[in-house]
Amino acid sequence: MSINTTKLVGEYGLPAGIRSSEGTNFTIVNNCNETIWPGITANNNSAGGDGFALKPGQSAVFSAPPRWGGRIWARTGCSFDQNGTGKCQTGGCDTALKCSGPGNPPFSIAEFNLGDIDFYDVSLVDGFNLPLVVTPVKGEGNCSAAGCDGDLKAECPPELAMEAGGKTVACRSACNAFGSDEYCCRGAFSDPFSCSPSNYSRVFKKACPVAYSYAHDDSTSVLTCSATDYTVTFCSSRNQTKCSYQDKKLVCNGSEGLKAFFQIWWITLLAFPIFINLPIKF
Repeated sequence: MSINTTKLVGEYGLPAGIRSSEGTNFTIVNNCNETIWPGITANNNSAGGDGFALKPGQSAVFSAPPRWGGRIWARTGCSFDQNGTGKCQTGGCDTALKCSGPGNPPFSIAEFNLGDIDFYDVSLVDGFNLPLVVTPVKGEGNCSAAGCDGDLKAECPPELAMEAGGKTVACRSACNAFGSDEYCCRGAFSDPFSCSPSNYSRVFKKACPVAYSYAHDDSTSVLTCSATDYTVTFCSSRNQTKCSYQDKKLVCNGSEGLKAFFQIWWITLLAFPIFINLPIKF
C-alpha cells in the first residue's frame, strides 16, 4: 500500500494533516563530518521501516504512532545504486537502503518504547560506530538525555576493533566479537545475577556512562519521560546545540544560524506499514 498525500507547508511548519498529538515526533540530526544513512525499524517489524541518507548538517523528522516501539541507528560508509541496493561498512540492513529488519552489528542504537510513560535508551550492546545522544523535548518527568558523547573507536581494544581502509570504523561488543554465552548473557548466564560486567563492557561504560554497556545494564541506562518528542543526534555531546520541532516550529537551543543550516525531511509513519520521505526546502 502506498501513500501519496503529505503536502509541504510554510517555513519550519508541519506537513498538512500531521499533528504532534497523533504520535511522537523524532528529529534525527547528523552533526557528523560525514554522510550517514539512518535506519528505523519497529520492534516487531509490523509497522515497516525506512532508511535514507543525511549529509553533514542535515536532519529529518519522522512521526511515530502512539505506543510505537523501535530502533534508530546510523549506518556509515554506504554506497547504494539507483534501486536502493548496496552495502555499508557498519550497521547495514543486508543490501537494502530502506531497512525492514535489524541492522548488522557493530553499531550504536537508540531504542524506544512509547506509551503513557516512554522508556528510552542508547545501547552499545551491539557495539559502537558513532556517538549518539537522545534528548527529550519539553517532556514531563525525569526526561534526562541518554547516550554516548565520546568516540569509543579511539579507545577500542584491538581485539574488538573493526577496521576498513586502514582505520577503525567501529568497535565490536565482546558478545559480537567472541560470541560466548558469558559475554552475550545467554544460556547459563542469562539472568542479571550470573551475567556480570566484563572488562570489555567496563571500557564502554567508562566512556559512555549513560548508555547500555551489556545486556543487563538497566539501572543506569533506561530513562523515562512522558508527553514528549525526541531529538536523536549523531556526533553530538549532550550539551551541544539541539534543534527539534516544538509547537509546529523548528526550535534550536543555540545559534539562530543553525536553523537555516539544517535541511529538513519529514518521514511519516501513521497507521500504515510505510514511511514517507519528502524534502522541505527553506
